[in-house]
Amino acid sequence: MTHEAGIPLGIRFKLLSDTPQDSAAQVVSDVVVGDYRDLETLRAFARGCDVITFDHEHVPTEHLRALEADGIPVRPGPDALVHAQDKGVMRARLDAIGIPCPRHRIVADPEDVVRFAAEGDGFPVVLKTVRGGYDGKGVWVVETAEEAADPFRAGVPVLAEEKVDYVRELAANVVRSPHGQAVAYPVVESRQVNGVCDTVIAPAPDLDESLALRAEEMALRIAKELGVVGHLAVELFQTRDGRVLVNELAMRPHNSGHWSQDGAITSQFANHVRAVLDLPLGDPRPRAKWTVMVNVLGGDYPDMYSAYLHCMARDPKLKIHMYGKDVKPGRKVGHVNTYGDDLDDVLDRARHAAGYLRGTITE
Repeated sequence: MTHEAGIPLGIRFKLLSDTPQDSAAQVVSDVVVGDYRDLETLRAFARGCDVITFDHEHVPTEHLRALEADGIPVRPGPDALVHAQDKGVMRARLDAIGIPCPRHRIVADPEDVVRFAAEGDGFPVVLKTVRGGYDGKGVWVVETAEEAADPFRAGVPVLAEEKVDYVRELAANVVRSPHGQAVAYPVVESRQVNGVCDTVIAPAPDLDESLALRAEEMALRIAKELGVVGHLAVELFQTRDGRVLVNELAMRPHNSGHWSQDGAITSQFANHVRAVLDLPLGDPRPRAKWTVMVNVLGGDYPDMYSAYLHCMARDPKLKIHMYGKDVKPGRKVGHVNTYGDDLDDVLDRARHAAGYLRGTITE
């Protein structure tokens, strides 16, 4: 999707891919298959590149520092990206700059989890491995010391957090360029199912304007203080007592911004490309009153393309985005975007299309 955004600008992409079947490898012409965890592979790949950017945060921080030492621009740079790679580093830095977060600390063992719980309101407590978690993986909600044993088996530090009493999850998406220009997209509501993003509504319905501005300002401040270049997604909790707390950071085009492909004047993908190339950023304002994105998850029907006829005929304004992935139950294989003036109608159209593509709706 980032490659697609660069095509009208004549930007040539070179891709380091795990396998030839990866989504981007199916559309980028210059593909190198290799292991991003191997420094010499990265160095060989980077030769001749004007700038390096990412579609995930897992490239080792020390390798990115080596690329910078070789004179290759890396955006976002390792000093920024480490805050999306390591939840412990992220929490410490956000504390230092005064950004509100859930109560937290690194814990040493299950007994330390019990002490952490006693320091607050008791169990339940949320435990997270500081590196490697994604889409609910590496996250546990525990009620006892016995339940707290699993996270420590991964052999990496474990972060304990209070279980926040929240109304809903929000996301503030911003983009920042190397010389400090920044834009903010409308704050969206993100609805999760089994730890995976299911639905995004832009803008977040019934969100107090002052709270929306506070969320946007927090995201812009985080981007500036951390030196982010490119797209930054700040995932947030809206608490019952009227606050917004930072849950996670992502420094790449993000699922909570996919609505912008069809719902914003300039998509998150186009602005990410502009930012990493230090081009002027585009207008992030929405094109319609409401835009809804619903993820298409794999189900029991491997051939989703036969459902296009029904979905496109039923809703000519529907936008379908598929990723070229093998269909597996529960796996994100695409998303749909709908837009319009009536939120209930827009939500219904998006949910119907995503459900029909998955096979859970048959009429």
